[in-house]
Amino acid sequence: MLNLVKSFFGVPTPSGPTEPLAEFKPGTDQPLDGAAKVDDAAWKLTVDGARSVPLFKFPVPDETEGCRLHYRMQLKTELQSGFAYLEMWCNLPGMGKFFSKGLHDKISGTTDWTDHEVPFLLKKGQRPDELDLNLYVEGKGTVWIGSISVLKTPLA
Repeated sequence: MLNLVKSFFGVPTPSGPTEPLAEFKPGTDQPLDGAAKVDDAAWKLTVDGARSVPLFKFPVPDETEGCRLHYRMQLKTELQSGFAYLEMWCNLPGMGKFFSKGLHDKISGTTDWTDHEVPFLLKKGQRPDELDLNLYVEGKGTVWIGSISVLKTPLA
């Protein structure tokens, strides 16, 4: 009985190495939201209020079924108020859009560069066709976005 319960709530075990799916770099790629401007080796975003900032949208290769997706980003902030966190939307055809939000990993205040990540678990039979990569910001100040990547880890 205990093994049955563990199978529902346990963390799946990786069955292979983590591999890159996509990478976006300042100066090379342009975010969807025109408010994000290139500033040295980062995108600079000035915020005043609350909104989800669309950064990138891309088609997902077929081989992501039964994988854990990792949305990673480097952030630096000078926020007088509020916070920011990563937000990834995963479109599963015939099922709808599902999200993973970095509420556990909010960034606030003035910080140097820090790494942030949100995971998304895809079960067997779930094949996303598109990912929306966003940054949710609430407050006032400046956020710099460094490199952005999406990786996949196959699961047993």
